[in-house]
Parts: sequence; structure tokens; C-alpha cells
Amino acid sequence: MTGLLWFRNDLRLHDHRPLQAAVQAQSPLVPLYCFDPRQFGQTRFGFAKTGAFRAQFLLEGVADLRRSLQALGRDLIIRVGYPEVIIPELVRALGIDTVYWHGEVTAEEVAVEQDLMAQLKPLGIRTQVFWGATLYHPDHLPFPLEALPEVFTQFRKQVEQRSQVEEPLPTPTALPPLPQVDRGALPALQDLGLSAPAPDPRGVLPFVGGETAGLHRLQDYVWEQDCLKTYKETRNGLVGANYSSKFSPWLALGCLSPRQIYAEVQRYEGARVRNDSTYWLVFELLWRDYFRFIAAKHGDRIFYPSGLRGLGIDWRQDWDRFEAWRSGRTGFPLVDANLRELAATGFMSNRGRQNVASFLTKNLGIDWRLGAEWFESLLIDYDVCSNYGNWNYTAGVGNDARGFRYFNIPKQAKDYDPEGTYVKLWLPELAALPAAKVHEPWKLQPVEQKRYGVRLGVDYPRPVVDLAKSVQANEQIYNRARWRRT
Repeated sequence: MTGLLWFRNDLRLHDHRPLQAAVQAQSPLVPLYCFDPRQFGQTRFGFAKTGAFRAQFLLEGVADLRRSLQALGRDLIIRVGYPEVIIPELVRALGIDTVYWHGEVTAEEVAVEQDLMAQLKPLGIRTQVFWGATLYHPDHLPFPLEALPEVFTQFRKQVEQRSQVEEPLPTPTALPPLPQVDRGALPALQDLGLSAPAPDPRGVLPFVGGETAGLHRLQDYVWEQDCLKTYKETRNGLVGANYSSKFSPWLALGCLSPRQIYAEVQRYEGARVRNDSTYWLVFELLWRDYFRFIAAKHGDRIFYPSGLRGLGIDWRQDWDRFEAWRSGRTGFPLVDANLRELAATGFMSNRGRQNVASFLTKNLGIDWRLGAEWFESLLIDYDVCSNYGNWNYTAGVGNDARGFRYFNIPKQAKDYDPEGTYVKLWLPELAALPAAKVHEPWKLQPVEQKRYGVRLGVDYPRPVVDLAKSVQANEQIYNRARWRRT
């Protein structure tokens, strides 16, 4: 008998329960990755569903997984097509009796699983589906998923007091034999309808996909650079490789297991120091867990414009202003710098994401789903649950949202980029401005514009909105939606 292991967002050999189950079966094994054409189509609003940065990181991750399997004397089967078609074809051709995979929780991914099961059932094929994307397993939570607290703090306190994180599973040192089968070629970006993105030297890190690079980043950040001890103090930075862990791209594709990170944090605490920073990294992993559990509990509601709270806000779909936002031409340097960094590198800091999302929803009043889909297209660390969960939260329609909360953009800029280092890095047209003026160029007098070589409306745009007035107007819209709901 033969098993098939379907890799999805779990491109690793360490801490991989479906792989362990397949190895324990001690029968020939077919490891498979399918490039699903649907993932390279368009989003609802017409963006590339998987943009070039994400796709390149994915290709690197799959290539690394193949190399890791080859190092064990095996290989990864690669196909381009629908998994619910490809897998039954392999089942018939190779006499496969069991298919293993990690389950997902959101609509598109679940639909593929259901279609696959419907195709396999008449064939009498056994399926083994495992949970594997979170730090805590649902079975080990102090409540069933349907009773998951709607407030993160309540979730966190109960889990920290009453649940345990399992040890990560080891990487297999030997694998079952691979039947005779065409291995398939790794597609190129061009095959997926994309062009290779140009590397930008201003990027925080030369991100490379794959388990090998992910484990190397974990080792480098925690042990070699010794950054974990100050993570809480530096995590809101904007420039450089080590202001935060940058583990998220590898977590998103499952090249790193959250339990592997947790185990490394515990080892660090035992060997060097245990402090607020070591706790805070685990705290961030808990937020990631929470968003996935919330998605499992509430299903498609995280994608509704009204969000998890069911608020019927009159969102705008103002494409001119949205274009100014996504191209980094709003006239607000902190917002523009972050969106230009995203467009040039496929990455943006957590502090930046909060600010640009707040500006889109609370100042421009634009449908938050446009921002969520733009992030989906570009971010190399795109995770469907975290992305849509965070956008729900920032837009004020999430389950844990606390009314109309917004970011004061100029204050945030001065707090987190006091010298204007970040803004000047990504907005070279403002490089000559002194720190005291760089975050509010709209206040420049004509003589100052001439002195610093910045012509408002020519070299750099004037603000697309008045910050105070736009907040007031959108708060009224938000409150009307709350009144209608009550």
C-alpha cells in the first residue's frame, strides 16, 4: 500500500504531524505539492491574488523542501493544477490508499479539501487530516472552539493558565521509499504569469523562502545576534533587519513551526535570560493563534464588509484615493513611506501596517477589504487568518475591536521615526527636510519649499484629506452603524 502526503502551507520536515503519521505507516510515500492556478488569479477587487514577492518566496520554499527530501534520498512530486483533480489521478495511477494533509480553516482552502474528499470517497481512500498551524492545539484549549472568548485578553489568560504547548516533533532521518513516478518540474515565475521582482537594497532583509532559511533566521536572531532579549523594546522599529524577529514570512508558509520557535525561546530563557521580551515573542504567537481560532469559529464572517461585529458601515470605494494610498502618494510621509516599502519589497513593519490600515479606514473611510486584498497580493508573510483578523480589528468591525479607535499619524511618525530616518529612506524627495519638518511637509512655507527643494503638489503631493476633519466625519459614519445595529 502507498500513502500520499499533500504539502500546503506547511513547507517543512520538522514538527510535521502528517509526515510523522505517514512515516509510521512504513509504506511507500508520495510527497506532493500542487501549484493551484486559483491562487494565481485575481482577488475580488482585481489585484493579483499572489503577487510576485509572495510567489517568489513560495517557489523558494518549495524548492528548499524538494532539496531537503532529496537529501534523505527521496523527492517532492510537483504538479500545476487543481489538487482535487491531481491527487485522485495519482491515487489511481499509484495504488495510493491513504492521503495525509494539514487542514485549513478558511473558505477557499476548506472548499478544496471538501472537493478532494468527495473525489476520494468513491475510491475508498482513507484520509488523515491534522491540525498544525498554531502554537496550541485546539484539543488542548480550556474551551471548545465554539466557546472561544471573543476578547483576546480573556483567551490569553485562560490559555496561559490552563494549557500546555506540546514539544515539536523531530525531523525524520529516514523516509519510506518513493514509487516510480514523474517528479515534475518546479514552475518559474513566468509560468505563473508573473515577472521577477527587482531586489531593493533598502529592504529590511533579503528574505529567502524555505525551511532552511527559516531555521537559519531563528538561529541568527535568537542566538547569534542575541536580539530576543530586547525584542519588546525594539519591535516597533521601522529600519533594519533586527528590530523585530521577521519570522512571519516563514511562519505563513509553514517553513517554521510556531512550536519550534517556542521551544527555542524556552531554551534561550534557560541558557541566557528570561524577561518581558522573551515573553512578548510568545505573546505575539498567541495573537496569531487567536486569529486562526477565530476564523475557525466564525467562518466566512471575517471576509464580510461588516466584519465579525456585523457593523453595516457605509464604506467608500473611492478608487482615486485608494490609488493614492497604495502607491504612497497621500501626502502623509509615514503612510507613504510604508506603502512604498511594501510595493518595493513585499514587506512592512507591524507598526507601519497599523498606521496605513488606520489611515485607509478611519481617515479615508475606504472599504477595508481593498486594503486587505492589497496586503494579500503583496505581503510575503500573508496569512489569511492574521491578515483578515487584523484588518477587521483596525477597521473597528472585529470581535475584539473597541469602538472608533484611530492612529494619530503625525504623532506616530514623531514617536517611532523621530529623526525621519525611515521616511527619508523611502521618500528621497523629502531627504533634505530637517527632522522637525519631514513628517508634516504640508506646513512648509513657499520659501521653505524652495530652500529644501520640495514643491508641494509637484515633488511631493499635498495631503489628500484633512486629518482632523476626516476622522470626525468617519467617526460619525461609524457611530451611525453602531446605532443601527443596536
